[in-house]
Amino acid sequence: GLALRAILPGPLWSVAKPAGPAPLAERLFVLTGNGMDSLLERDRRFKRAPKRRAAYEAVEALGGSAPMSHLLRQLKLSSSVLDGLVEQGLARIERVPETRDPFANLASPPPPSLTDDQRRVVEGILAGEEPALIHGVTGSGKTLVYLDVLRSIVASGKGAILLVPEIALTPQTVARVRGVFGDQVAVLHSGLSDGERVDAWRALRRGERLVAVGPRSAVFAPVQRLGAIVVDEEHEPSYKQGSAPRYHARDVAAIRAQLEGGEGGKGGDARLILGSATPSLETLDLVARGRVRLFELPDRVGARPLPAVEIIDLRSAPRAAPVETGVGGVGVVPWSEALDGAVSGALERREQVILLLNRRGFSTFVQCPNCGNVPGCPNCAIALTVHQTPPTLRCHYCGHEEPIPEQCVVCGSPTQRLRGLGTQQLEHFVGNRFPSARIARMDLDTTTSKWAHHHILERVGSGKVDILLGTQMIAKGLDFPNVTVVGVVDADTGLHFPDFRAGERTFQLVAQVAGRAGRGPRGGRVFVQTRAPDHHAIRAAAAHSVAQFAAAELPLRSAPNPPYPPRCGLARFIVATEDHARTADLAEQVARWLKRASAERLDGMLTVLGPAPCPLMRIKGQWRWHVLTKSSEPRVLGRVVRAWRAKAHRAVTVDRDPVSLL
Repeated sequence: GLALRAILPGPLWSVAKPAGPAPLAERLFVLTGNGMDSLLERDRRFKRAPKRRAAYEAVEALGGSAPMSHLLRQLKLSSSVLDGLVEQGLARIERVPETRDPFANLASPPPPSLTDDQRRVVEGILAGEEPALIHGVTGSGKTLVYLDVLRSIVASGKGAILLVPEIALTPQTVARVRGVFGDQVAVLHSGLSDGERVDAWRALRRGERLVAVGPRSAVFAPVQRLGAIVVDEEHEPSYKQGSAPRYHARDVAAIRAQLEGGEGGKGGDARLILGSATPSLETLDLVARGRVRLFELPDRVGARPLPAVEIIDLRSAPRAAPVETGVGGVGVVPWSEALDGAVSGALERREQVILLLNRRGFSTFVQCPNCGNVPGCPNCAIALTVHQTPPTLRCHYCGHEEPIPEQCVVCGSPTQRLRGLGTQQLEHFVGNRFPSARIARMDLDTTTSKWAHHHILERVGSGKVDILLGTQMIAKGLDFPNVTVVGVVDADTGLHFPDFRAGERTFQLVAQVAGRAGRGPRGGRVFVQTRAPDHHAIRAAAAHSVAQFAAAELPLRSAPNPPYPPRCGLARFIVATEDHARTADLAEQVARWLKRASAERLDGMLTVLGPAPCPLMRIKGQWRWHVLTKSSEPRVLGRVVRAWRAKAHRAVTVDRDPVSLL
């Protein structure tokens, strides 16, 4: 049942609310044959009816049929002209199921031609059969390469799947794909209505559409005669499903490409294409072992240089004058003179600015200055985040909300201090600092509605926004030539998390957002504010160098240090109950079972760490402990996971190859 839920759109497996048929709509079909292929015959039939001829040929160009609503509203054709075609016996009108598609009228023209580097990569991918990684710097045109490869696949009568991260599935992305493949594209996305998702799924299943676009769940799309799967931004953690079944779309794509590729996956035509400017270390390891072929795009389109990156040490850099934030006293926003001057200069030149702060809300927490009390979530072991639009304390894990206290609940002190910085406070600060600037904020709080991403980015693209600020969703996929300044307000927000991938994620985030600058003729500059200027992740991101980061990070995950992926595989056993003592006891039982299995059945090839409390010890009323297992042999982890699954203990969750240890 869980597998079916992952594979099928909700209405197709729901018993309580089964998917109904699509609504009927009138569609006009032009009739061919009877000499209509001859220009002479057309001249004779339409001698006194040029408008009918124009309508006939317009519908013919649309594939021979079109919705009446499209012909009347979009093409502005007269109903009397269309009725005349029917009376003349050259067309018929039928009521047919209407495909609900919110992206129906979106399309942007593809570029006229590829660069030499892009063409070389396309030819290399089409000539081989092995999985491919396109490692291209930001702005090198990886998307154009994907589309050109898929164009050849679709032209041969096969289908394709294009996976994009959840945050990148904007109408702009769909428009670029539609610009190449037109109505052959179906979008599968949880943000669509039930009817829209079901119609897209059925169109793919019937073979009416050949290209599926969507986030991780689109890897299961019923594309007929599948010829290729593209995983764009393959390093993105959003490709990992957080709830059962805990699959990683990149790994599922690799297996599905093998299954669709013929007998045993040998000699088949289903290609796997991965792409990223900052590939994951796991994928780079596959390249090093010869299991994935590497194609590089080292230069930006138009030979534009990568932007210069300046690292600003917040421990010693001169700060700009403090600005009143409006709440909690004088702002303590980490705002250096260098970043302040760069933003001011860009605004004076009527250029655009992007500011990244990967923490939403107004402040991280509120604290009593008298006794030090910090209001926490009653359901989770974390402090409540301060929001100001609307004013509330909110938990980002369980959704609990409560009013911002006017006085301390412990000691009664009337003064409460806001600590930490979020995007809402940054927006307020920047608005006070640059009162004439037009500002847009893009984070989870401002993009909950269906078309929110589209409306914000449309304003930026049309020049109606001077400063775009937000969380990680502004770091990838944006291409605005007038953006000349990018500022990472605080690069340390995730650098010191208790997770072995913290450095890798920081490198990827900073490198990706740095790539938003300098995409136009005016060039660009990037300012990275940090208190760890010598950290290898920050240094490598400033140099736009994946190789430099990998050279520094891989030794930290290899012997004599404790090994971590890609040097070994992981399986995480998470115990969660409402009773803390029971959780700790059960975690100890799990650890003993694993250690005994390693000693007695696995020749000591399994390393067991723990049990220990999870870094986020309590979430949604559940106390959480975990046990981590490691092995350099994937089959060992597989045996352990399958053996534990036979015990089927409800309180224990097993996460194979976890992307986060929090």
